[in-house]
Amino acid sequence: MLIDILSLFPDYFSGIFDISIVGRARRNGLITIRHTDIRTFADNKHNRVDDRPFGGGPGMVMMAEPVIKAVQSVATPQARVVYLSPQGKTLNAPLCKNLAREQHLVLLCGHYEGIDERALEILQVEEISIGDYVLTNGCLPASVLVDAVARFVPGVLGHDEAAQQDSFEGGILDWPHYTHPRSVQGREVPQVLLNGDHQQIAQWRRTAALEKTRKARPDLLKQ
Repeated sequence: MLIDILSLFPDYFSGIFDISIVGRARRNGLITIRHTDIRTFADNKHNRVDDRPFGGGPGMVMMAEPVIKAVQSVATPQARVVYLSPQGKTLNAPLCKNLAREQHLVLLCGHYEGIDERALEILQVEEISIGDYVLTNGCLPASVLVDAVARFVPGVLGHDEAAQQDSFEGGILDWPHYTHPRSVQGREVPQVLLNGDHQQIAQWRRTAALEKTRKARPDLLKQ
């Protein structure tokens, strides 16, 4: 998978994709991540890419032309262009799986009050949000999306079934997990996990996952 990230602050991503699972996936050639500074596509000597909004109001808006040129400089025929925006559809596990099937993702990070709507229309972007709140820019959402999607790229996780057993798979949360030692400050590992009966363990995990979902996210059970 090739991922192009377009932003005004490429240095924001320094190091974040060099460690842990995503870093290993990059070193193994499973994922390639490139960064593009939208400012380099400004048509003025000060590399200015924003201006006051028509109609008045606070803040600045990113101009259309630099954004269009930046996206077009990296986009391939098979590229899927995503604009990280609080107005987009919410990123969830099914959407991450869908994105993981793409050969090329172009992630557009907005800043200030957002991007001139004409650029979004011309580029036919897909708007995606990581939650019902507003951040100062799209760099953090882009990082979240890359990490969430990478887990579904074949070969990225040590065990391909790992992603299929996490929270939200099957519409519910994950079950509780335990490891050594067996006792921590008087709290014991559930005995069923120690008996070696895989059928009983699977049944316990299913029941525990449903109970956890009922307490923390009852809305999932309604769905």
